[in-house]
Amino acid sequence: MAAASRQTAGPESRSTVDRSEWQARAKTHELEAQRAAEAGDIERSAQKILAALDCERRAGSVGPQVLQLIKPRS
Repeated sequence: MAAASRQTAGPESRSTVDRSEWQARAKTHELEAQRAAEAGDIERSAQKILAALDCERRAGSVGPQVLQLIKPRS
């Protein structure tokens, strides 16, 4: 499953995936982390938590960045 998280982390996916898609991926990772923790697989749970946090971070960075909106003074 580590390969699947690497696929979502690719630079090409950043421009083609919107905020709701990143949030959906994060939710999926959170559910998988919970199942793994309940099964006693702490390492897999931790990996899924990190993948969920990465998706949440990416969801927050979708769209125009503040520095791109500010015009420099002439």
